[in-house]
Amino acid sequence: MTTDRSRLTWTFVVTCIAAFMTSLDNLVVTMALPSIREGLHASLAELEWTVNAYTLTFAVLLLPAAALGDRLGRRRLFAIGLSIFTVASAAAALAPSVGALIAARAVQGVGGAIVLPLSMTLLSAAVPPARRGAALGVWGAVSGLAIALGPLVGGAITQGAAWQWIFWLNVPLGLAAIPLAFARLTESREASSRLDVAGTVLVSLGLFGIVLGLVRGQDHGWTSAGVLGAIVAGVAGLAAFVAWELRTERTGGAPMLPLSLFRRRGFAAVNAVSVFFSFGMFGSIFLLSQYLQNVMGYSPLGAGLRTLPWTAMPLLVAPIAGPLSDRIGGRPLMIAGLTMMTGGLLWMRADLTPDTTFLTLVPAFVIAGIGMALFFVPVANVVMGSVPPEYEGVASGTNNAVREVGGVFGIAILASVFAAAGGYASAVDFTHGLHVALLVGAAVTGAGALGSLLVPRRRAATVTELADGHAAEPAPALHLDLDLEPAKS
Repeated sequence: MTTDRSRLTWTFVVTCIAAFMTSLDNLVVTMALPSIREGLHASLAELEWTVNAYTLTFAVLLLPAAALGDRLGRRRLFAIGLSIFTVASAAAALAPSVGALIAARAVQGVGGAIVLPLSMTLLSAAVPPARRGAALGVWGAVSGLAIALGPLVGGAITQGAAWQWIFWLNVPLGLAAIPLAFARLTESREASSRLDVAGTVLVSLGLFGIVLGLVRGQDHGWTSAGVLGAIVAGVAGLAAFVAWELRTERTGGAPMLPLSLFRRRGFAAVNAVSVFFSFGMFGSIFLLSQYLQNVMGYSPLGAGLRTLPWTAMPLLVAPIAGPLSDRIGGRPLMIAGLTMMTGGLLWMRADLTPDTTFLTLVPAFVIAGIGMALFFVPVANVVMGSVPPEYEGVASGTNNAVREVGGVFGIAILASVFAAAGGYASAVDFTHGLHVALLVGAAVTGAGALGSLLVPRRRAATVTELADGHAAEPAPALHLDLDLEPAKS
């Protein structure tokens, strides 16, 4: 009994450390962007890739990494993922050029994509069913805390030491967690799981091509052969991915993403609005973090502290929004959340000038943060409730992946809009570019609010179900982990 309790405790500690590391790296780099730009002479496009290289590989490999863990052993692959993430963090810290930093960030994303879903699976398998919801809820809170603290930690480290130390931070944590994973975690696998290698390659190439074209468009011209070629190749890659997944599913294979799930209105709608949400949030934070330093003149730590009214709001709102979601369903909260996000972005845009004070922006930050929380809290239950029980795992992974992809596109497109309308030449130029970018971001989140109207209402329990004790209930808080994050640097 003591041995089982000790193993459970160590499983909780190791998986939470891993979740904290990978979640922290979603936003920890945002406050270091001006320092990276100055230290490595990085262009706007290269700053975008510093963020998107991590997010893109993370998003694309989430589902195949989980399937690979089922086949090869979850503990073994989890430890391998931790090793990749730790080594890549050291490589990022030692990067002599922005190109080397981007490459290291991409490898970090590979490690993060392996670690995050498997940490949830390992913890879920170790905890007794009666305590699983509570344990994964705490795991999710740790992930959410890492997201909220990302800009603050990144700003404090950048100011107190140097931007390289935001990556060195991961190294001792990883070195401590890797041997503990082998010694304390219980191995598990699912022999029937199959890896869709072709689907993974096609979706990776497709997304990379589109993002490459979007990032390079402003510098090289939207009609240039390199930009148009990359976008066309990316679209072709995604079309080939869809055709392959449909063929695999039709012939009884194991597709990475069962596209038949998108025939369900609820599943299709919640994933579409998740893309819109992440687009507006990630793209806006990418630019606003630089505005706080480049225009308002705050230090990296000062800028990180001033993002807390936005990024930390989910930690305050979730305890209220969770029970409310149980009572009224997720749809009303998603609509309200995206509407508040839209209002917050428009409020920021109205207040932003080269001479704006921080206190002027606080109400808009708070409104956007509350909206973010109202969306995060119910989205997992809405996703789970939109598919049969046997598809809950792939549904959760899909939603997490599409939100990451939405963030990639948000940063790429809003940065291009910013560069077309303004730039780094002066505070006036930066503010004008940010005005236009925030307007586009608000339009996208507003479209998400309208799209949320397509999410089905929660089905009312029948008299028979109530009598039998089987009333329709929201899915348990099993997947709160993947939905407390805004998402990632």
